[in-house]
Amino acid sequence: MPRFPFRYELKATDPTTQARRGTFHTPHGPVETPTFMPVGTQGTVKGITADQLRATGAQMVLGNTYHLALRPGEETVRALGGLHKFMLWDGPILTDSGGFQLFSLAQMTKVSEEQAVFRSHIDGSLMHLSPERAVAIQEALGSDVAMVLDHVVALPATDEVIDDAMERTLRWAVRCQKAAAREDQAQFAIVQGGLDPARRVRCAERLAELDFPGYAIGGLSVGETPAEMYAVLDVTTPVMPREKPRYLMGVGTPIDLLESIRRGVDLFDCVMPTRNGRNALAFTDGGQVRLRNKIHERDDRPLEEGCPCPACKHSRGYLRHLFMAGEMLGPILLSIHNVTYYQRLTAGAREAIEAGRYQEFYERKSAVWRKPAPAATGESTETTP
Repeated sequence: MPRFPFRYELKATDPTTQARRGTFHTPHGPVETPTFMPVGTQGTVKGITADQLRATGAQMVLGNTYHLALRPGEETVRALGGLHKFMLWDGPILTDSGGFQLFSLAQMTKVSEEQAVFRSHIDGSLMHLSPERAVAIQEALGSDVAMVLDHVVALPATDEVIDDAMERTLRWAVRCQKAAAREDQAQFAIVQGGLDPARRVRCAERLAELDFPGYAIGGLSVGETPAEMYAVLDVTTPVMPREKPRYLMGVGTPIDLLESIRRGVDLFDCVMPTRNGRNALAFTDGGQVRLRNKIHERDDRPLEEGCPCPACKHSRGYLRHLFMAGEMLGPILLSIHNVTYYQRLTAGAREAIEAGRYQEFYERKSAVWRKPAPAATGESTETTP
């Protein structure tokens, strides 16, 4: 295990919810929680420089083992000084192990007890990813937090499939722990078990016995409803170690963050802020804004009053023009705005927890995000990146 004193410092708990305020100490600085980690899968948060990213309030970013191993290759990243120097990000970095690709690239993947074998989505070449290989790649990348390799399956699934994936995840966690060599990198284990409360509790308890520096909840946002996800959190977070950070992988919408913080989650990541930003959809305290809608054509208001991001220095009409004209500045500005919004949301949650008023904060913010999103009108044509 790492010699650097990775440590989660619990600073406050909300009196009426499970929400908690803490600090996760890493070699590249502290992370104030709860917080949202922007996704920089391939060594970049799409369209945002490291300086711009820091200005959003982001503290920690995420990279991906599978994608970086394919290109440019982990040894190239190592030769260029490690992932921090490679992408000019001096804050903490968490790398996902590639376990999610077992789900997202399932048609090109074969999983055995020894390893997963992928067909590259780039050129079809074979990639072998065992627990030991996932650890070696992440150690070459030099992230602060490395995720164990887990087995993610789509939901719904049969009990047999879920049990098989959960037990393999537990065995692979032990192998990852044994393979770890870096003293300045912490491993987070991943709780699996589908939507069954008993499986989730059993998996979390068995992983807790292994004393990892942190724990994640995986295998969600893969086909289940929000209510089903929240039900899993209701039973899982109470049995996770209180003195370790809790990370909900790949989630999510603003309401998902609000609900999950209320249940005791500390860390989040999702592509939603940047992906939606590239598609002209903005997150604001008034709800979603679809900038391609014709109603914004001559709108001289900023995207959101009081937001410090560069997008909000411009009018909605100008931002809409950028998208309609196909100018790259539009997706860049809206991506920055959305990441800033997620940082403002989690910063507000931290303040509310410290004040013992998270339930009030939750009710006020969630009222906005429970409303139906505005319909697209006029020339609005949302696209999938």
